[in-house]
Amino acid sequence: MRVRNWIAVVVSVLLLAAAGGIAIVVNRRALSAADAVHRSDSTELATNNATLTGQLQLLSAQELVEVLAEHTLALAPGGEHDRAVLVNAAAKSLTFQYGMLLTDLSGKVLTSSRATGVPPADDAGWAPMRAQLTGGAGVAFSSVMTVDGVPLAAVAVPVLVSSAPVGFLIGLNQVATTSLQNYTVQLSSADHRTDVVDGAGVVAASSEPGRIGGRVDAAIVAALGGRDTRFVEYRSGGAAMIAIVVGGLPSGYSYVRAETKSSFDGAVHSRSQTVNITLIAMLLIGVVGISVLGYRTQIQRRRADERFHALFQHAPDVVTVIDRDSRMIFTSPSSEAILGFEPGQMNGHSVFDLVHPDDREQMREHLEALLTDPAGVHRLQCRVRSASGHYRWFDFTASNQMANPALTGVVINARDISENRAFQERLAHEAQHDPLTGLPNRRRMQDALGSSLRCDPVAVLFVDLDGFKPINDAYGHEAGDELLRQVAERLSGCIRAGDVLARVGGDEFVVLMPGVVSPDDVAATSQRVRQVVEMPFRIAGRHVTIGASVGVHLATPAEDPDAALRAADHAMYEIKRAGGSRALRPGTERVGRHRALD
Repeated sequence: MRVRNWIAVVVSVLLLAAAGGIAIVVNRRALSAADAVHRSDSTELATNNATLTGQLQLLSAQELVEVLAEHTLALAPGGEHDRAVLVNAAAKSLTFQYGMLLTDLSGKVLTSSRATGVPPADDAGWAPMRAQLTGGAGVAFSSVMTVDGVPLAAVAVPVLVSSAPVGFLIGLNQVATTSLQNYTVQLSSADHRTDVVDGAGVVAASSEPGRIGGRVDAAIVAALGGRDTRFVEYRSGGAAMIAIVVGGLPSGYSYVRAETKSSFDGAVHSRSQTVNITLIAMLLIGVVGISVLGYRTQIQRRRADERFHALFQHAPDVVTVIDRDSRMIFTSPSSEAILGFEPGQMNGHSVFDLVHPDDREQMREHLEALLTDPAGVHRLQCRVRSASGHYRWFDFTASNQMANPALTGVVINARDISENRAFQERLAHEAQHDPLTGLPNRRRMQDALGSSLRCDPVAVLFVDLDGFKPINDAYGHEAGDELLRQVAERLSGCIRAGDVLARVGGDEFVVLMPGVVSPDDVAATSQRVRQVVEMPFRIAGRHVTIGASVGVHLATPAEDPDAALRAADHAMYEIKRAGGSRALRPGTERVGRHRALD
């Protein structure tokens, strides 16, 4: 009997050991897969944020390009004209209010909007910028430099004459007040810290503003300089840390997101350890017989189900399984936190009930194509209705699991990308519109002119305000800005529905009239422009009056857009040289192939 009991015990232990060993291996593989997915998702999020960071840095250089487009610089050492341009441009700038410099090709400062507070020429922070400019870069960035306790960064663009660089325009910004810093603060979280650092590891922007100007950990500095995404593990203050480092930004900077290792690993690792301990305990208890083995197996299964439920409950994605008729047969518990639907509430409903009407046809085409491919995986972006009735943008990844007996459906992983989508759309709009008036800027206007001239004639009206500068000087820039906004509103109301109104400079506007071939039509529009501009404006509590000089050019199809714009500009300056709008005699308006009008 004793022998048989020992045999039963040994068999029970062996059975439990085999089952426990298999379960531990499976758990480790599940943990490894979860870690891989988590790292992949973290990498994608960090890369997206790094891309937006790089776009913000490149957008800052647009202000310098616009200064060069609006002004002709003499590049003479100590030139008063150039200095006045730099002082005025820095005062108006949203990014480079600290100051602007003009240098020759060797880096020698010719003119500066500041008398003091400029980083010395031998500061090591200039080296990356000089290397980029030497390599022919159109935009170059310095490292972070500190002057009188103020962390600064510089952005440079070449000054071109006949397409050849003759010097450089450099803008200096206080990194603690830039739009990049404001964006980085928006990424703040109690679980992690976000930094943007230069090539030497100095913090240029941080979700913790007090870190600006300091250095990141030496282990992170050692990982800088690459163009790939790296995970760096190190210790800080006795705590194990992990950082995601994304290099390859156009500025040479890097995006760094750091958090504690325990926060990064999360509940997946702790639950995995609990499962392993439980399995070992089951092996020890197995000596009591097969009955204990069966009981412990049930415990294991229940805990595995709980882990599965916890993973889905707190996952950032909504997982949905639909049948061949597009009806939902499973939705993950995370749908309650993300969309507001209780688990199982949408089961039996068509997935198209939640998709925006404008996106349904696109999704229907993808699902039909997916069902014909047993191993197919499709990705698309569309809008999904939440329980509140509002639509949000989601990134869908759909895979055909019809042949999988455990699923027998199409599995859809949906991630909310509403914030990223809105931010990208806002960046695209700001890149093509004037921030003061909301009108299309010069770039958008040139695109519209080029597109129209491919097949239609276009009347180009170049409008310059007469008497704007005295009002701007007398009442200040805020009054001048308000006057420009009111002018934009009036001009918008006196053009046709298909016309394009753009602000192309300080007090300069352009009206495009596609399809116009009649000089009388152009003369009538020019007259309306003059009339609405010459009406009094209410500015700073006073009524002020200005005029408008209007240069007109009738461009034929296939004409060079830049040449057409220059012709209208030249026509406007003929009016300016003749004394402006008040010098034009009534009844003298005529429109020809190239004619100046007021």
